[in-house]
Amino acid sequence: MNALPVRLTVDQAWQQWHDDKDAVAREWLLVHYASLIKFVAGRLAAGLPKRVDTGDLISAGVFGLMNAIDRYDPMQGAKFETYAIPRIRGAILDSLRALDWVPRSVRSHSRSIQDAISQLEHELQRSPSDEEIMAKLQITEAEYHKRLSDIAAGSVGPLDHIVAESTSPSTHTDTYKATAPDAVVEADELRKVMRQEIKKLPERERTVLVLYYDENLTLSEIGDVLGVTESRVSQIHTKAVLQLRSRLHAAELD
Repeated sequence: MNALPVRLTVDQAWQQWHDDKDAVAREWLLVHYASLIKFVAGRLAAGLPKRVDTGDLISAGVFGLMNAIDRYDPMQGAKFETYAIPRIRGAILDSLRALDWVPRSVRSHSRSIQDAISQLEHELQRSPSDEEIMAKLQITEAEYHKRLSDIAAGSVGPLDHIVAESTSPSTHTDTYKATAPDAVVEADELRKVMRQEIKKLPERERTVLVLYYDENLTLSEIGDVLGVTESRVSQIHTKAVLQLRSRLHAAELD
């Protein structure tokens, strides 16, 4: 998107678009907030296979930004960036789900680790250690870490996926989200449950999720904080997400 030869303040552009549906003001807002798309696409692109074109993610994100601008009401008081980023992320995730590029073997390994975690938590009444999961699956440490790395490479926005995959596919469309308040309520309730379950995770997994999702640190930066490699942070992150999935499944939310 190219800069427009129109001089407006942000407030002026929002007022003209909200009050008069001025197409020039809408285009100005798209250009002004285009950096949000690059921010979201860049974070999601980290760790994806090289065959996934970041340009395709950005193109999908444009539709999310357009949707956010069309539906945003500045009179509600919420900051636009806060309102728009989840919608941009959702549009990109929808485009990635449509590609279905994750190998079946990776999906199978993801499910097997998730099931092992669920069974061990039921048996032990606590979060299982890596060693206990390996023993349950009867695999070596090297194979376990490889599976976690493969799952991480095939995952995008995992906490968003937990919400999306815990609801009916028919509720993922923009039309449904715009016209069915229960879809919003359901997603909000799932996020509350996730927040509660995150607090119950072991300290290492909980710290990684908080630093990544709340503090917006990259995996590399988290590695510096924890004193481990970026790949190890990715594995810890993946295990934490699989634990959350297993708990939602146990609660009949997945």
